[in-house]
Amino acid sequence: MPIRQRLDEMYHNKSEKGGRLNCDVILMFKILILQQWFGLNDLEVERQMADRISFMSFLGFPNPPPDSRTIWLFKERMAETGMDNVVWAELQRQLDAMGLRVKRGTMQDATFIEADHGSSNKPRGDEAKTRRSKDGTWAKKGDETHFGYKFHQKTDIDYCLIREFATTTASLHDSQVDLSVEDEPVFRDRGYFGAKAKGIDFTMKRRTTEKPLEELDKERNRLISKVRSPGERPHAVIKRIFNSGRVLVTTVRRVSVKMMVTAFAFNLYQLCTLKKWNVI
Repeated sequence: MPIRQRLDEMYHNKSEKGGRLNCDVILMFKILILQQWFGLNDLEVERQMADRISFMSFLGFPNPPPDSRTIWLFKERMAETGMDNVVWAELQRQLDAMGLRVKRGTMQDATFIEADHGSSNKPRGDEAKTRRSKDGTWAKKGDETHFGYKFHQKTDIDYCLIREFATTTASLHDSQVDLSVEDEPVFRDRGYFGAKAKGIDFTMKRRTTEKPLEELDKERNRLISKVRSPGERPHAVIKRIFNSGRVLVTTVRRVSVKMMVTAFAFNLYQLCTLKKWNVI
């Protein structure tokens, strides 16, 4: 399996001299998927693996199952080696091989991922000793204030599968992240107004003090909104079903690993939906 081969590359203790065996990498990755599907932290998933038959069956009845420390170290190794990006690229290759290529275009959107800001009189950054976020930042949207990170994702129009993602701090504006590719239509809301896309740009227009929206612009916005509205589905599933709208990890790199697994878990969830709809 290509994903197994990719994950095996994180370890270098397989030699003629032997050494302690690593936990099976597919087992470990499946545990991360379970964490995202059910919104569990490392300790919770350790307990659930020992208690729920459905979890044991999904994991192949490991004996003994990995503990929470092993799970944490596996995610750390993914963050340190950049293996999350490799695994994500392999997933996209497999989706394309299934015939689920991007056809009519994509939709880009972003959502806040909340984190623990702690009290303001404690140190931040590398000096922080608590579990509160080291890299998280503040952002305000309308009347709501958020602290933590932002998950940017690009979803295809035909299958509503996440094709690309980026993780940033919350204060970075949506318009600063362009996930589109050349010659590919991309539909975006007003938050991206004024930011040029690499792809064929279908961004909703926003009225300014100098230029109010004309009727033609309003109709264009309505049509773009109709096309891009399914792009909200990943955020709804991730936050309301997976309960993954909040993180306990403390750096952008660690959050990025978590969000890659979350996006991977969403795509598996969406593939089941497409199969139920007889799309695949």
